[in-house]
Formats: sequence, C-alpha cells, structure tokens
Amino acid sequence: MKKIFLTHFCVLLLLLSGCSQKIEKRSFSKGTIVLSTSSDPKSFNPIIAKETSTTLITGFIFEGLVRINGITLEVEPCLAEKWEHDKSGKIWKFYLRKGVKWQDGEEFTADDVVFTFNSLIYNKEIPTSSRDIFTIDGKKIKVRKINEYTVEFQLPEKFAPFLRLMTQEILPKHKLIDKVKKGIFNSSWGVNENVENIVGTGPFKLKEYRPGEWIILDKNPLYWKKDKEGRKLPYIERIVFLIVADPNMAILKFRAGEIDVISIRGQDYPVLKPLEKKKNFKIYKLGPSLGSEFLTFNQSLSAPIPKYKIKWFRNLNFRKAIAHCIDKKSIIKNVYGGFGISQDGPMNISSGFFYNKNIKRYKYNLEKAKELLKKENFYWKNSQLYDKDSHPVEFTILTNSNNFERIQIGNIIQDDLTKIGMKVNLLPVEFNTLVSKLSVSKEWEAVIIGLTGGIEPHGGKNVWMSNGQLHLWNLYPGNQITEWEKELNEIFEKGAKELNPEKRKKLYDRWQEIVAEKLPVIYTVNPVVMYAIKNKFGNIHPTVYGGVFHNIEEIYIKNE
Repeated sequence: MKKIFLTHFCVLLLLLSGCSQKIEKRSFSKGTIVLSTSSDPKSFNPIIAKETSTTLITGFIFEGLVRINGITLEVEPCLAEKWEHDKSGKIWKFYLRKGVKWQDGEEFTADDVVFTFNSLIYNKEIPTSSRDIFTIDGKKIKVRKINEYTVEFQLPEKFAPFLRLMTQEILPKHKLIDKVKKGIFNSSWGVNENVENIVGTGPFKLKEYRPGEWIILDKNPLYWKKDKEGRKLPYIERIVFLIVADPNMAILKFRAGEIDVISIRGQDYPVLKPLEKKKNFKIYKLGPSLGSEFLTFNQSLSAPIPKYKIKWFRNLNFRKAIAHCIDKKSIIKNVYGGFGISQDGPMNISSGFFYNKNIKRYKYNLEKAKELLKKENFYWKNSQLYDKDSHPVEFTILTNSNNFERIQIGNIIQDDLTKIGMKVNLLPVEFNTLVSKLSVSKEWEAVIIGLTGGIEPHGGKNVWMSNGQLHLWNLYPGNQITEWEKELNEIFEKGAKELNPEKRKKLYDRWQEIVAEKLPVIYTVNPVVMYAIKNKFGNIHPTVYGGVFHNIEEIYIKNE
C-alpha cells in the first residue's frame, strides 16, 4: 500500500521534467503577486467563517484593533492607536485612529467596533466562533462607545488573553446593520455577493472572483498606513489567488513562473531545491506547523449513524487501540518526505511557552492495539474484527479531496487498521461538503482533518469547550459530557482569568495531558512549514506564526 507514494513522487518528477510547457499561462500586470489556493472560498464573511479557504482571503481585507507582530509576537497598534486599562484589569479603553476609511470611503468610528461586538459576535442568531472566545464564565463583555474615537470594554472577570484577542476583525456597521435587522446576515457576503459591497479597512480589497479560477484583490487606495518616509502603503498593487486544487499542478505553475509564492510539501523539496538558482527562488524552512492534523470519531449519541458504532467511538480503549495503529514514522517518511515531527497533543515546540512536552505518547504497536481491543471483548473471526455483539468493525473516514496529504495519511491509517481486522473505507469529499457534513448534517463516522493553531491556548476555546462552535466529537443535542470534558471546560474558564503566566501554564499543561490521555482527537504528524518564494520580493520575513504575509503591506517587488 505504501508503495503508491513513491509512484506518486516519480510521476511528479516526470511532470516537472517534461510537461511544464503545456501549462496554460495567464498574464497579470506588474506590481502583482500571484499565489495559489487549493479551494474556492465558502464566503467572504469573516464573522461566520470556519474554514481557511475563507479566512485566507479575508485576512487581507479586514483588520482588528491590534495586530500581532509576526516576528516578535508582540501586540502592536492597528485600528486602535493606543489603549489603557484600570488597576482591576477589567476596564479597557481603546483610542481609535482618526481618518481611517472603509474601502467605500465611509469613515471608521467607534460605532463599527460596538456593532461588531454587540450586534454580530454576541448575536445568538449568528453562528460565530468568536462568541466562544469572547465569553467569560458564560458572561459577555460590555462594549460601549465613549465618543466617536473611543471604545470601552467592561470585562466581567480578569481576562488574560484579552489584548491578543483584539485582533478580531471589525466589520462596517453602515453596510451590515440592515442585514442584521432583517435576519439575513448569515447569508450575507457569500461568494455570489457583489464585490463592491464587501468592504474592510485592510490593505487590499476584493476586486474579482471567478469560481474555480481566481480571486483578485486590489490595493486599497484609502489604506491608512504609511511607511517611514510617508509613502502610502501597501507597495504591491494586486494579489491574485489562482484556485488550483491539485498541489502537483500548483508546483508546475510555480516552476513555470505563473505563481510567485507557494507552500511546499516535503515530497516537493528534493524536486525544487536543485532549481533554486536556475529559477531564481529560495526555499524557507520555518519549523513545525502550529496547526494540527488528526483523526477523530463522532461520539455524539444523537448522530445519525448506527448506535453500536457510537459505542465503539466513545470507548477509550478503542480510541487508544487506534492511536497505537498510527504509523507516524511512515507518515513522516512517505507523506512529508522526512519533513515532519510526531504530534501527540494540541501544541508543539513551535508554540513556545505553553507547550507541554511531558504528555502521554502512543507508539506504533499493532499488538498493543489488539490487547486493548481484547479488554473490551472484541474478537476476531477469519481475520475480521467483531465487537462483543457480533457487529463487524467497519467505518468510513472522511477527508477533503483537495488535500492529497490527508488522503495519503488516510491510506496509511487504512492499511494499518486492516492489519488488525478493521474494515475502513476512505472517502475524500469536496472541502465545503465536508464542512457541511461536520457542522450541519452531522452524518459522519470519522474524519481526518486539521485545525490552525497558535501560541495562545485560549484561541482554541471554541474547539475544546463542550459547547464550542468548532467542537467536533461530542457537540450535538443528546450528548453526555464526561468528567474529563467538564475539566476541560473548567480549565479554559480558569485559564482565561488567571493573570500569572506560570499558573496559566500549569492549567494548560493539564489540558494537553487530558487530551493526550483521553484522545478525543488522535493526532498524526506536524509537517515542517516550508515556502518557495521568488527572489523578486523585498521585505520578505516569513515565520511559522506569521507566515509569509504578516507584513504584506510592506512587501515590495524589486526592479519593476
């Protein structure tokens, strides 16, 4: 089974050596940076977005009151030029920049900040993950306007991650208030929206979207930020995202000069590395991804799947047996070309201060897996595994069809689970369909998927709290929350209010220990983040945390 990856790699070599001239070329104007994305966005609405296909685009259009420096990780002013808090740490005032314009020319004011929080984030009719993050002990933050350029936040409790979370995107009241009143906000700013209606304060604005082809962002001529010499930013005139579902085709387009910056996989490295000088680009190896890749099972008692399967999935020894069947060394070698590290919990070494290295790890051991299954009265007949009620152990793993690495990981897992008698079906589906199955129909048994990560644990509250918007495994009506899930809820409530960094770390250390022990998700491998970037750009400083474009407004094109 694992030989297919070598074959896949050889096909890629052949394509690179002889087929690049067949790629259809599209020319874009000078002053343009051309990127790629593997799927169409689901919407252009950052408040309800739950997928990176959307946030990848909206991140260039919208801004928060603060930003995080992608290199130093320090909090810096953005739409707010300064802030202050009282001695209690519960009352914060943000002083907004004057003269900031929305991309349609309307002035940005305190009304937009108050609207974003009170009418959108805290609106229970709007399914936003931000509400989880900005709720403390079940209580809202009171947000009120002091004057046109000052906003006050009254916190119900001390809230350690508050300032870092103020990167939250601010949306325009004048464009959206009527949609909220009419109850149609959730369907607003979809992919069929007139692009002129989608306005932010960020350095780029949406110019054109052609499904399956491209997304074009143009420079925002009204952008507030200037460089040290007083010149208006951004320097780059246009960003083009080519929608390329096949990562091999994206590599071909990069090599042919049609794409300027591309995230590369381990299997791409030996192909591209020898071409750096000839093709005038550089490969940056940044370290393990802050995100995560994992397998998880649907444990909800109300899920529309056979109840006996839910019983397997809720069984800890069943999940531990699965964990011992994850051949991480094989995944690192065959999927990531050696550029990966074993992942055992929700944070890794790239996360810095809050990473707990002392958590339970599950070595690849099929015999150990069998022992755990025997403890739960599973048995084998003609090499097929059955539960104690004589149901054959068979289930389907979903993953997104445009992510070849997840499909490859699924193939390896499928192969090893077959060795212990399980019948596993791997079903890749289109990404937006996958999101709908997970969040709408709930008709899924297992899924291989990933989540973005960060250096602040509280950013994951919407995943780990039992009522979080991105809580996957046991969210739906009729669920039974276990004692350890209750402890996770308590950790995230306490961690938000604890201001002492060392005490906060102890809380989040415990979170990582629980996740590693109870396995609500079964982690696979963290890939090393790598980018291939054309040498024509200046002010490029990629990092694991900030990616390539944390300073997009300052990046420029040399000699154009």
